[in-house]
Amino acid sequence: MKTISLLAAAVSLALAGAAVAGPKAVLPADLPPYAPDRPLPVPAIQKTTLSNGLEVWIVPRTGLPRVDAVLAIRGAGLAADDAQHPGFANVLAGLLNEGSAKHDSKAIAEAAQGLGGSIGAGASNDGMMVSANALASHASEMLALLGEVARTPTFPDNEVRLAQANALQSLKASEAQPAFKAERALAPAIYGDHPYARTQPTEASIMSVTPQLLRDAHAQRFRPDHALLVIAGPIDGADAMRAVQAAFGDWKANGAALADTPDAPRTATPKYVLVQRDGSVQSAIRLGRPGIAATDADYVPLQLAGTVLGGGFSSRLMQNLREDKGYTYGARGGSSALREGGRISASADVRNEVTGAAIKEFEAEFKRMGDEPVPAQELEDTKRYVAGGYLLNNQMQGAVAGTLAGNWLVGLPAEFLGQYVPKIRAVDAAQVQAVSKKYFDPKDQSIIVVGDPKAVAEQLKQYGSFEVRAK
Repeated sequence: MKTISLLAAAVSLALAGAAVAGPKAVLPADLPPYAPDRPLPVPAIQKTTLSNGLEVWIVPRTGLPRVDAVLAIRGAGLAADDAQHPGFANVLAGLLNEGSAKHDSKAIAEAAQGLGGSIGAGASNDGMMVSANALASHASEMLALLGEVARTPTFPDNEVRLAQANALQSLKASEAQPAFKAERALAPAIYGDHPYARTQPTEASIMSVTPQLLRDAHAQRFRPDHALLVIAGPIDGADAMRAVQAAFGDWKANGAALADTPDAPRTATPKYVLVQRDGSVQSAIRLGRPGIAATDADYVPLQLAGTVLGGGFSSRLMQNLREDKGYTYGARGGSSALREGGRISASADVRNEVTGAAIKEFEAEFKRMGDEPVPAQELEDTKRYVAGGYLLNNQMQGAVAGTLAGNWLVGLPAEFLGQYVPKIRAVDAAQVQAVSKKYFDPKDQSIIVVGDPKAVAEQLKQYGSFEVRAK
């Protein structure tokens, strides 16, 4: 596992593309009515804080003879990377289990497999998570291995060189993809020079990574007073705490903590960028503007509004640009929220000749969200889609541990796990329209197009003055 989403499953769900019966689906008349939503059972979480500041949440679960643990470190992610090292946190996370004070990479992998589980790490904007699981009978050994990997990585020279080579190959492959180019132009249009805009690596940033740089960054970022350990499964609380104390009790912070991530912008002057891709037969279109943090009062209604707009197969963008117009295989959009801010974005890849027409439809759907209340049936269908997907995604205990840790990273309390569905159910059409008017106004959206200027530049003139870039 090299990447872990730091947002709650609800956030990713809002942008998911699974099919759902929507306003245009014709269902058989004799179908039985939907059953009421079942509430997500919220476990009684045993919360403890060690003397070194490490928070520990033990989540009792029965059923599977397996224990899942997630160590989340706030402020250790991509937003902590400086401007010379974008994407550095991904390299740091990927190398954590490639050698420790006691074991090399092969021995770590074999140890995890011997416990009947696995171990891995990933980074995102607001932090880093190291996850492990094992048979319940080996829970204490699994926690010891998790502590070893998280606390004592050695970043061996050969593993760092291999990671650099792999990262360069991955970057080379990504550079050929319009989506990568589009995101590279869109992120700074939304966030300016805020650290949230620095998520994609460059060749220079990859080549600048050294074992010592990794060790110094690990010492700064991995601190018990910035960390939460979630343990879920059939494990006795006292046994779990003995294992936690053995693995993490003597963990100490080194030096001063990194500065907190500053607030991300809430507004931005729209930018219009055409990234040159000569000979392309398609245009990659992206629209976007700053959004809100996960703790904002508008978070839940905006998630629902984003799903109506572009969160599933029956969303308005998909129905319009794919089903009605036939411009694209898929169009999506919505809101994503981080700890210090967020973004509104939408995307589709379309044929050259309909590039301008597709942007017109994007803007029309953005505007309609703020101009008209969502019809009752469409709103109800979307609520069922969001709530049902959330409940399904959080049935497995590993997902529950990940959701709790991810919510903590973005500032949401443990109770939000069980509050999300009731909050979604309580949103009304007026709230959806109000947040849509606030955040989906087309005049506030930057527009990024990756395509062939000879084929599409003329079509773009009606939307603004586009800066043409080579990359």
